[in-house]
Amino acid sequence: MHEQYPRPQLVRSEWQDLCGQWRFAFDDADTGRAAGWATAADPFDQTITVPYPYESQLSGIGDPSPRPVVWYRRQVELPAPGPKQRLLLHFGAVDHEAQVWVNGVHLGGHEGGHTPFSFDATDALVPGATQLIVVRAEDHADDVTQPRGKQDWRAEPHGIFYKRTTGIWQPVWAEIVPDLHVSELHWTPDVPGAAVTCEVALSRRPDRPVRLRIRLCLGEEELAEHTVRVRDAHSRFDVAIPAARHDMHHSRLLWSPEQPTLIDADVELLDEGGAAFDCVGSYFGLRSVGVQDGRFLLNGRPRFLRLALEQGYWPQSHLAAPDADALRHEAERIKELGFNGIRIHQKVEDPRFLAWCDRIGLLVWDEMPSAFEFAPRAVERVVREWLEVVRRDRSHPCVVTWVPMNESWGVWHMAEVAEQRHYATALYHLTKSLDGSRPVISNDGWEITETDIWGVHDYAPRGESLRERYDGAAAVDRVLDDRWPGRKKVVLGDPVDRGQPVVLTEFGGLSYAPAAGEKWFGYGTVGSPEELAERLRELVDAVLDNPELAGFCYTQLTDTEQERNGLLTEDREPKLPVSTIREILTRPAAAVPGEVVEANRRRAVQGSGEESR
Repeated sequence: MHEQYPRPQLVRSEWQDLCGQWRFAFDDADTGRAAGWATAADPFDQTITVPYPYESQLSGIGDPSPRPVVWYRRQVELPAPGPKQRLLLHFGAVDHEAQVWVNGVHLGGHEGGHTPFSFDATDALVPGATQLIVVRAEDHADDVTQPRGKQDWRAEPHGIFYKRTTGIWQPVWAEIVPDLHVSELHWTPDVPGAAVTCEVALSRRPDRPVRLRIRLCLGEEELAEHTVRVRDAHSRFDVAIPAARHDMHHSRLLWSPEQPTLIDADVELLDEGGAAFDCVGSYFGLRSVGVQDGRFLLNGRPRFLRLALEQGYWPQSHLAAPDADALRHEAERIKELGFNGIRIHQKVEDPRFLAWCDRIGLLVWDEMPSAFEFAPRAVERVVREWLEVVRRDRSHPCVVTWVPMNESWGVWHMAEVAEQRHYATALYHLTKSLDGSRPVISNDGWEITETDIWGVHDYAPRGESLRERYDGAAAVDRVLDDRWPGRKKVVLGDPVDRGQPVVLTEFGGLSYAPAAGEKWFGYGTVGSPEELAERLRELVDAVLDNPELAGFCYTQLTDTEQERNGLLTEDREPKLPVSTIREILTRPAAAVPGEVVEANRRRAVQGSGEESR
């Protein structure tokens, strides 16, 4: 795995990292464009470390005040593209709207603060190695039609909302590519068909058909080689994996948390003589996900979900990770605690983090950051950016569920306003049309219109409340139909179809009692580590003992700003021994009898001293 490369499923060996020191300026009056800041040097009176937002400590600025327009400037040596080559500039994410110039030439703009974009800078290059890159970012703290997630619109963080992230917050890099090159790759595994569907986008339509060769490998074992003639800019075809047809032996190829097998893919464009003129590296996981009979299925088998709510927020760098290693350590810590997955909450996470979830085996629920007003502009912005999120992430095997909305944020009157219900339902069906291989929840938590999983938010303070509320199928149906464990009714519309799994997608929220005057938000308090362990066990046991519940998502992984209900501190230190948390979380679940059987089998194997198979 190329740990630093910002786009892990479409990797080129030659690239240039453009993160680091840039010149920087605030433009509160928004006069910079008219004043020629795209070429002028004088206005840039500060230095910022990219990709950290100016509000954060690691940026070197650390100004928490809302500034609607900011500018970046960097003179950088870039390699000159050769004949039939192009130089591309890539941005992982810029919040919220970006405009980019190279040597005073406007390359274009992008709206949406959580998704990547690229520009071809070739025609803007000047002779010599040094080139001038300028970026303008616009982000209005008081514009609640912007998808913003947990970024606070107030001057100071309050409740469950945090300090803002403005401007560049994911990597910036450059690379030279052939004029005709692979620009996108998507993989959709077909486990029953022993194949994978590959979708390839080229930079343009070829002047004449070219050959595209794909080689799939598991370590040193070649699983498939497939060559097709490509006539258009977009192609879609199936690649057979013969080794996956062996029913008694294909499990070695399947991706799961216990065995996160990844199949490497080399993709090449070939010239008329058979020589490769564009080469990219990729990978995918051969796995299936679905729901049936009230259970979540992974590779056709029931899988109990043990998820943590992951805010993905860092005290010194906000939405940006402190460095690439931090992303790996975050994923490793989640797995070490005993969770088998995470619900990334109100954030579109760095693709490198998803790549680590792919590699170490974590199930991920991918969620869209919310806007907070229902208006045509907000709908357009959310839909446009959500399309880009699904497009970016749908090849990751770790991503197993899509969540376009959370708790009716931005559609607070769904029960009364039909247009808001139509919006939520439309997002469900739009997502299913883009990717029919994963479950989708229209609105996680409550007021669910269409869904593949009933995601219920229930912050009951004691385990006995959970046991009583979900005691049997009839009780669970009452929760969904007419009892309100949260602030609103769980299901809008007809009586529920009990074919979907019921998952407590937010529960817990325990924190230590705040000191006098401490800024604090939580759902329940404890006074000591011993009491925290006792209450955590009580709540988790109530879910694990219930055969009607298909999983949980515990709130939350880390303390975040004033929200102090993490199992880890904001510096990622555990509040209880890791072994204690793991023992509590990993006890077999009654909803999946196979977990009990497997636990008994493992104990027997350990007792006999034999190796497990």
